[in-house]
Amino acid sequence: MEQYNGSQIVVLEGLEAVRKRPGMYIGSTGTRGLHHLIWEILDNGIDEHLAGFCTKIDVTLKKDGSIEIKDNGRGIPVDIHPSKNIPTVRVVYTILHAGGKFGDSVYKVSGGLHGVGAAVVNALSKRMIIEIRRDGKIYRDEYINGGHPITPLEDGMLPVVGKCNKSDTGTTVIFYPDDTIFETVEFKFETIQKKLKEVAFLNKNLLLNVTDEKTGVSKSFQEELGIKSFVSYLTRDMTTLHDEPIYLEGRSGDIEVEVAFQYTDSFSEQINSYCNCINVVDGGTLVTGFKTGLTRIMNQYARELNVLKDKDDNFDGKDIRNGIVSIVSIKHPDPQFEGQTKTKLGNTDAKSAVEEVFISEAQLFFDKNVEILKSILDNTMKAFNARKASDKARNAVIKQLNDVDTRSKLASCSSRKPEECELYIVEGDSAGGTVKTARNRKTQAVLPLRGKILNVEKASLEKILVNNEIKSMIATFGCGIGDDFDITKLRYDKIIILTDADVDGAHISTLLLTFFYRFMPELIKQGKIYKGLPPLYKVEYEAVVKGKKSKKSKYLFNDFELERFRKEGHKILNMQRYKGLGEMDAIQLWETTLNPETRTLAQITISDTVEADEITTTLMSSNVPPRRTFIMEEARYAKLDI
Repeated sequence: MEQYNGSQIVVLEGLEAVRKRPGMYIGSTGTRGLHHLIWEILDNGIDEHLAGFCTKIDVTLKKDGSIEIKDNGRGIPVDIHPSKNIPTVRVVYTILHAGGKFGDSVYKVSGGLHGVGAAVVNALSKRMIIEIRRDGKIYRDEYINGGHPITPLEDGMLPVVGKCNKSDTGTTVIFYPDDTIFETVEFKFETIQKKLKEVAFLNKNLLLNVTDEKTGVSKSFQEELGIKSFVSYLTRDMTTLHDEPIYLEGRSGDIEVEVAFQYTDSFSEQINSYCNCINVVDGGTLVTGFKTGLTRIMNQYARELNVLKDKDDNFDGKDIRNGIVSIVSIKHPDPQFEGQTKTKLGNTDAKSAVEEVFISEAQLFFDKNVEILKSILDNTMKAFNARKASDKARNAVIKQLNDVDTRSKLASCSSRKPEECELYIVEGDSAGGTVKTARNRKTQAVLPLRGKILNVEKASLEKILVNNEIKSMIATFGCGIGDDFDITKLRYDKIIILTDADVDGAHISTLLLTFFYRFMPELIKQGKIYKGLPPLYKVEYEAVVKGKKSKKSKYLFNDFELERFRKEGHKILNMQRYKGLGEMDAIQLWETTLNPETRTLAQITISDTVEADEITTTLMSSNVPPRRTFIMEEARYAKLDI
């Protein structure tokens, strides 16, 4: 056995660790990770705005493939850092966990808490240029190949490359993402535009401009009403119960609280939460505070107005939130997020702050706007009665679940340990038969679906619960649905959607994800839902081994891999394109799609609750005009498979 000692422990210095494991810092090396670089630099300008100094940020997609982000904040300090003995700006852009956001002397409120953003972007760039405007001077620094500085210092200081007005301050960052790290280095104007629109909603009066030099297209965003306009935007295609969103704001201690909400005729609730402009996808204490405050004050008014006849009666929180679209945004001096991904807020003082501000401000509003209050309480009573009817239907279905015949469909696995079991949901008996043959019978179960499941976005709960395919899934999962959902009873560690790589397969996947998102969202939040990725191509190519030509084969999973394979200079002799699982035999299916050692799975996650809810509603509801508009706008980006 090879000796294991200290010489085998590799220490990655400086920014090397970022380049070695970029996914740890930006999530992925795909399109999402690429654009995350922009958000990291953008956050610095936003923090300057929150501190009261920055009023404008310009984002420019340059013709040479780089991107420029310019703010009019104070400009990053250029003086010599007291402990590192180099210009402070160079510390910020080359050393992880360096920044002005760890104390409270520079930024009372900040979204970038780890001090890694600027340095990470530098580490993942082929070239980065920084220009700083301070005290009437323009300073310049430049880095190449992952953060190596190439600008000579003059007496230890950055060179002054120009002059400007003393009132003209700020930081300009230009960077070229490294194409040896990212799958693509092409920035998308539409992605940046959506982000800046959201940032504008969350930061009153901050002017954000984005320009694409290649097309000449530019957009500007500035919102005087902030999150009130955000809610109006989210409900623009919905039928609302009152004309304008309700906007409440206040302060509790050091925590600033803003809440905006509007009721619609929808049967779902949408609560989007932000802490220091960070989308807290999984909510946390600030959402708990909002829910508690809303439930308490609405029940109080319901008794005062005799909507609830019995003083001991109370509306359920879900009844009160039926149809609500809301934004909860707080500014916290020391937010504690659960995990690096910042998807859930844990501060207990955030709950009490939101609840306190909401109750006091909501009472002032509703005392002056009784008609709006009555419309909300009327909507709540309808939801209360509808829930009672749905509860009866759900209870009837739940009682029948033990009698649901899944045996004719489900090929179960022999293991009874959920942590090692996984369920493949496949389309049709034909594909199901192939997967059943290829699987590991001990740990892999297969549930074939007969046809497309019901579109739950267009159906009542009663109709959903009597759908045979949905009943089969509920019975197979074992964790219930709705109020009875208990993820600890889930029988499988992974639920894997495995469909053909065609339009029908994509539609079935979308219907399944809509069902999970609306009625079992915890499965997605807990990382239990996956998309199986069977290969799209099998190529046979000419290889040279020890000077002799031979024929080899390789599976490629998407067009990107095929293009890269061709660029590598391989001579392709034959190529097969798989459109369906049935085109592969059991051995091929096992080694490419089912074998945990060699397969590729895509975990389904929600990175932006606002966009997830908006797209789900737009594409899956019965409201046709918004869907038509969306399809017309996005069609130019689609890849047709004809």
